[in-house]
Amino acid sequence: MGGALILESTVLLHWLEREGYWPLGMTGISMGGYMASLAVTNWPKPIPLIPCLSWSTASSVFTRGVLSKAVNWAELEKQYAINSVYEEEIIKLLEYCGADSFKKNQELVKTTESSERLVHLSGNERRSAYSQVHMEARATQILLNHKDPEGIGSGDRLSQLLSSLKKSGKQLDFRQRGGRVNTVLDEESTACCQRSLQRESLSFMKGVMDECTHMANFSVPVDTSLIIVIQAKEDAYVPRTGVLSLQDIWPGCEVRFLNGGHISAYLFKQNAFRQAIYDTFNRFCLKYPDL
Repeated sequence: MGGALILESTVLLHWLEREGYWPLGMTGISMGGYMASLAVTNWPKPIPLIPCLSWSTASSVFTRGVLSKAVNWAELEKQYAINSVYEEEIIKLLEYCGADSFKKNQELVKTTESSERLVHLSGNERRSAYSQVHMEARATQILLNHKDPEGIGSGDRLSQLLSSLKKSGKQLDFRQRGGRVNTVLDEESTACCQRSLQRESLSFMKGVMDECTHMANFSVPVDTSLIIVIQAKEDAYVPRTGVLSLQDIWPGCEVRFLNGGHISAYLFKQNAFRQAIYDTFNRFCLKYPDL
């Protein structure tokens, strides 16, 4: 869709030039603002750009913004878990831009040798591995705090317990009852595995959307001083935290902030949009009177 939009906009701009229209510019609101930004990245001349209520990437919109509630995450998690091509092949093709929460999540997942190994497992292997890692952690925590009446050290008891577990092939859930450690851990290991799957599928979704929609992956407009970005301070649809700023991607552009959120800005602040359009075109005419 982005490629088709860029091509269509380029054709229209060339046609308008041939017909003698001047000056030309691009603007839009919300997704329209993002589309206008895409179109300008491929135009080989200075051109006014006024993106309103849009930002540098669509990933935050669908993974952290209000619209993330409309995404069928359960189905996406199911597809991610079943089809290994996502984490084995596609993920290696992605490049991430700027302050990227995907990389931060991956670093968090890889804080220990065991969890680093788990990142590359899938399906039953991942479930089994999570059970083992979680079992060892819980066993260590409980046995270190458990005073054995027989005087056996906690380290020896832990070794004995894990050794017998490996021989029996059981999955354990450690719960203390009357000073005893019981052996059933299916629920906790399943929950742990599910949380990991949620994190991985969310990170993968963000990575794919950044790869396809991040403005840093497109050309910088010829003259960024002809760009005025309009943003709402309390915009819950387009979160700006954790993503690269348009000011970093397009040095020299101007960002104007409005009080309110995404909807209130659209309904009650359109005079600010029109003023930004006027200011940008005026700036263009003063800077390029003969273009």
